[in-house]
Amino acid sequence: MGIFGTDVVKFKNQDYSKLKKDCQSKGDLFFDPEFPAQDKALFYTAGKLAGVTWKRPKDICENPKLFVAGTSSGDVSQGRLGNCWFVAASSCLALHKELCDQVIPSDQEWDENKPDEYCGIFRFRLWRYGKWTEVVIDDQLPTLNGELVFIHSQSKNEFWSALLEKAYAKLFGCYECLDGGDLGEALEDFTGGVSEQMNMADIGVVDNAEEMNKFFDRLKKEVERKSLLAASIPAESSEEMEASTAMGLVKGHAYGITAVKSINLESGMFNFLNKNKLQMIRLRNPWGQGEWTGAFSDNDPEWKKIPQTEREKAGIVFEEDGEFWMTFDDFCHHFINVSYCRVVNTSMFSLSKTWHEGIAHSAWKKPDLAGGCLNNKDTFLKNPQFVFSITEDEEDCMMQLMQKSVRSQQGSGNTTIGFTIMKVEENRHHRIHDYTYQEVIKNTVFRDSRSIFQKLKLDKGRYLILACTFEAGVEQGFLFRIYTGAANEFKELHHDKPQRSFWNCCAKQPVMLTQIKVLKAEGLEKQERDGADPYCIISCEGQKVTTNVQTDTCNPEWKQGAIFFRKNPLKNPIKVQIWNNNILRDSYMGKHLFISADECTRSVQSVGLVGRGKQGDQIRSGKLVVEITQTKNLSAI
Repeated sequence: MGIFGTDVVKFKNQDYSKLKKDCQSKGDLFFDPEFPAQDKALFYTAGKLAGVTWKRPKDICENPKLFVAGTSSGDVSQGRLGNCWFVAASSCLALHKELCDQVIPSDQEWDENKPDEYCGIFRFRLWRYGKWTEVVIDDQLPTLNGELVFIHSQSKNEFWSALLEKAYAKLFGCYECLDGGDLGEALEDFTGGVSEQMNMADIGVVDNAEEMNKFFDRLKKEVERKSLLAASIPAESSEEMEASTAMGLVKGHAYGITAVKSINLESGMFNFLNKNKLQMIRLRNPWGQGEWTGAFSDNDPEWKKIPQTEREKAGIVFEEDGEFWMTFDDFCHHFINVSYCRVVNTSMFSLSKTWHEGIAHSAWKKPDLAGGCLNNKDTFLKNPQFVFSITEDEEDCMMQLMQKSVRSQQGSGNTTIGFTIMKVEENRHHRIHDYTYQEVIKNTVFRDSRSIFQKLKLDKGRYLILACTFEAGVEQGFLFRIYTGAANEFKELHHDKPQRSFWNCCAKQPVMLTQIKVLKAEGLEKQERDGADPYCIISCEGQKVTTNVQTDTCNPEWKQGAIFFRKNPLKNPIKVQIWNNNILRDSYMGKHLFISADECTRSVQSVGLVGRGKQGDQIRSGKLVVEITQTKNLSAI
């Protein structure tokens, strides 16, 4: 996915090239029948704004352009709509040419030398649920007294931001549908990336200098990775919405983060050795005016602490353009939330870190796939389930559950969602039916936002994700994405037990389900100075599962398991072998055969080990401790 995706969906089946050719052949300007220049394209609330006239750029100013000197955060100023979340995201987008070229194909500029070729038609590409969607619009824009009503550029003849806003409004139905929203949504729709929101208090940066430094380094790294970032101060009531603090910051308002820098307080050729640095951050108010009035605000005397040469290196200028600097300490104390959207690199040909993506489109559906959250104990497992594998310990993993909601006059269309991550048997390929047999790794928060993001480190093993709505019985489509450092075998589980196929319809079917967890071993034979590096191989009826290696111990703990659908439980016992991991050749440490076909529930057994010898099998050192559940109900675990 990401910005290199090639599949493009045509919104409303409108083909830009065909429509443009039709206009050129007729000598007409394009009129969009799917989003006509009428009041219903503006608001679903009747009479909200009177006197609006739709005009084309050539009727608004002289020499209209899509871009004037490229794109910058100053090209995006908010109009008469409460969509600062979208404005801030557009301001962030403007700083990244590669992303801009993806969203706004650059072959659409007015050609002054060929005015007859201009057809008043534009296209924009927005990422929607795993696919890039091309939205076609005409260039008619809403005006009052000859001025643009909504987003506009500081350059009066520049129109990319106003046209982008119109394309986004068309995608959701009308401009008013963009009134109020989540910054992360727009960032994702511009990039195909994954967004995360962090609360300053929750991550402990406000009164902890060490955590603040880590957070500064994190944001600085995200800027270097070309992530899109913004910050906000939530309004706690409708009265507080868009009210200014004593320091000039606006509540309920999203500010784009445009730079994160360590600035030298001394200049000179050896200043790279100087530890006397000031951590600073630059933000932009999407209104294009109204700035921070505290320390290091425009023309504040504090700037005298920084040499002119260092200010020039950092690109520090003082203009009433809505962009301002502040110390990172002040930033952490005055702002509450930070959002960033990372464009995930999945290219195998990149020199930077790459990720392996797993992606699935699914849905909550009644009666069997809409079980609600864990509060609904009887139906919780009646939700979509997914599995994936991690191949290294301490591996970074990013996950996102995104519901396919639609903005409308009824609101965001979001339902409250979340997901649970469990560690399961190493060979799990079917849905779970009793979560008490599994180890819960993480329950995410539940929110009525479009998406839920989770980043964590996982050890080697097999994991299951259970995606759910908070309330049972809610139907909604969704997209789940996962990113790991290595191939993850991510897939949705559809079946409760092995299915008969055309090829095995006459073959003997399973009669017993066995779950075996290898908990630990005690007193194994010492293989080297520091003990041994033991691991287990669990095998039954042609299937084999290998546990992780535990290093430098004769008393390993694995807590890993396997699950087997067995056709001949007495004839084919479960075999657990213990091996010592060596560089050249692994050495055998013993085994035990589990022959019983009796049903049992979580039977913990401590058993001896035998191994090959000159006179046949002989007793080996150590005990193996396992937990076994056996049942004839193939959909019990």
